[in-house]
Amino acid sequence: MDAFLPFNQLSGELSADGGSPTTEISQYLSSIKAQLDLVLMALEALTDLGSDAVLLAAKELALGDLLSDRVSLWRLRQASPLRKGQGRKKLDIEEARALVLVVCHLAARHHEKIRQAVVRLEQISRQNKPPHRAAVLGDYLDNFSNMYSDRMVDPAESAAANSDTLTQLALRLLIDLLFYSAAGGERQLWLALLDRAKL
Repeated sequence: MDAFLPFNQLSGELSADGGSPTTEISQYLSSIKAQLDLVLMALEALTDLGSDAVLLAAKELALGDLLSDRVSLWRLRQASPLRKGQGRKKLDIEEARALVLVVCHLAARHHEKIRQAVVRLEQISRQNKPPHRAAVLGDYLDNFSNMYSDRMVDPAESAAANSDTLTQLALRLLIDLLFYSAAGGERQLWLALLDRAKL
């Protein structure tokens, strides 16, 4: 089964409440592009991978037409409404699909590191200790916080500006990555994006 809902089915779901399909698809993608950027940022924070790794993954998946160089990748990621100085507002279905495939491809490659981090999170949670006390989690959370501060909107305007809120976001994304790194991760991520975009 294809990991993605076909476009006509997607359009039907988006217009189920009687609104304009075109308008609602645009609203969905606005949220989807923010979610995708955050998931990729979480993966970067944990694994230290950079744009070269993302572009190589795109090439391996025959997605070079959509992600051909650093500029094209930057433009796609700048589509996120959370980004500073958004340089590009549009993100179409094929671009979203490409980013989902790339994220899951990279997550699968780093599955063991993701799994170890989640196991450590479970252990330290049972001990009622803050996640920063575990080296792998502390490094991840610091990296994620720094990336968010550098790349996203003015903290005064961000709902995730509070450090506790940002920590919870980072930890939720870490757990999500474990699912996206497993078999069928592409479908898991795509459905999660659609589900969260409804909220």
